[in-house]
Amino acid sequence: MNVAIVTVGDELLAGTTTNTNAAWLAEQLTDRGATVERILTIPDDRELIAATVADWSEDFDAVIVTGGLGGTPDDVTIEAVAAGLGREMVVREEIYDSLTEKARRFREENPDLVAEYDLEIDLEDAASLPAGARPIVVEEAWAPGCVVGNVSVFAGIPEEMRAMFREVANEFAGDVDSRTLYTPAPEGSLTAVLEDVTDEFDVAVGSYPRGEDRPGRIRLAGGDPDVLEAATNWIDERIETVEAPAESTD
Repeated sequence: MNVAIVTVGDELLAGTTTNTNAAWLAEQLTDRGATVERILTIPDDRELIAATVADWSEDFDAVIVTGGLGGTPDDVTIEAVAAGLGREMVVREEIYDSLTEKARRFREENPDLVAEYDLEIDLEDAASLPAGARPIVVEEAWAPGCVVGNVSVFAGIPEEMRAMFREVANEFAGDVDSRTLYTPAPEGSLTAVLEDVTDEFDVAVGSYPRGEDRPGRIRLAGGDPDVLEAATNWIDERIETVEAPAESTD
């Protein structure tokens, strides 16, 4: 499965918010055997989001879009995705009813906050999804995400995004596995081995240089577990390797 990730937000491009969503999603997808082929960050621009989704939904097996799903003027992600896929926005009654109850509880539990800031919540807007979409409702988020066609739309707030991804994570399983070797050898000394392994075996290889207090990494990926294991052993026989650092999650 090849996947593209689109992170939406003016604040990401301005550097005022760190884009942790893309890195987290890429790691999660790779761990499940999917292949992330594109990562793009774009502003809160309806036309650009719509055009990107329209193109990429044709080019990739799956597209993940993260961005604002609430009721403020810059929360345009869901509407733009609907436009890109040629779908109308529809108020989902079951979500509207759920949000109505959630808003009622919030007002009861936070009367001073509601009074001080004169909070107004557009329930219909929050309960609107592209026609035919499957809602992703999580306790961590106010507005739902959704799956529409091969496009999954998650919130931009990291905690909410991660909760939404976990609801559909099994749908991103792929057939690519990986192995990681650690070596104290300088990256420049590995060139011949890295070139030869791809000639000998049907695998992809990446090299990541060592640091002052960490070894270098060689990552092998492929769809055949036996070939991947053979390639890993082949490299292990030709270079010096060490145990994975204790802090590593590979």
